[in-house]
Amino acid sequence: MPDKNYVLTLTCEDRPGIVASVTTELAGMDANIAESNQFWDRQTNRFFMRIAFTAAEGTTKDDVERGLKPAIDRFDMKTSLADQAKKPKIIIMVSKFDHALQHLIYQIRVGWLDAEIAAIVSNHEDSRRFAEHEGIPYYVLPVSKDNKRDQEETLLKIVKDSGADLVVLARYMQVLSDNLSKRLYGKVINIHHSFLPSFKGAKPYHQAHERGVKLIGATAHYVTPDLDEGPIIEQETERVSHAMSAEDFVATGRDIESRVLARAVKKHLESRVMLNGHKTVVFG
Repeated sequence: MPDKNYVLTLTCEDRPGIVASVTTELAGMDANIAESNQFWDRQTNRFFMRIAFTAAEGTTKDDVERGLKPAIDRFDMKTSLADQAKKPKIIIMVSKFDHALQHLIYQIRVGWLDAEIAAIVSNHEDSRRFAEHEGIPYYVLPVSKDNKRDQEETLLKIVKDSGADLVVLARYMQVLSDNLSKRLYGKVINIHHSFLPSFKGAKPYHQAHERGVKLIGATAHYVTPDLDEGPIIEQETERVSHAMSAEDFVATGRDIESRVLARAVKKHLESRVMLNGHKTVVFG
């Protein structure tokens, strides 16, 4: 039986002895630490830590959790333990623009993203042929004011039945309700242009072109009831110029959105992102 690889993330009030306590317990299990990152937020006095380690042959997840319990209890830690042998499942939601969706699928196909796509959910039929070609279940849930609650309950059922660990809004152009955002808190990642709040509504890149902006960007963040104001995971910007057309702005924006979303998903799936109030701690 091969060795087992795990990632432990933890947060607690900062005080001396946390790292020593955790690593001592791991050493007692004959675990070998492969990577360790920690951060002390001085403003909140919260401590955050991520440890990737290899456990001895035959060591189960329950064994690790029992072994760490003295340290967890001593420091009142909130912890999460991920078994790296378990491939995470994601649901991708999309409307009509599918550039971010296709980029995610490509990165999974070439192995850069270690995930399984459990389903694609859309409010349009546009991506069905692509999903069928990839052999991915495709669900169309048209959303209106009258059926929004029922469609979100259907989405929650798809999430539960598929065992999905993460929902990715890959240019899904519907606002999730406060209820759904709360029920899936920390498990939904969205991507949008970084012009907010300056250029809202339709065709933001065309609006930006009209105003002569010099930077185009994208932001990937967790979804919360506060629209487009959830904790930020990843961002990127690129310079543009007066010589570029509105269509050039759109093309540049699509490229950035695709890259930023894929990096955010990768960091989340590798347990490198920890929520810290309205912010995130993102370990490299």
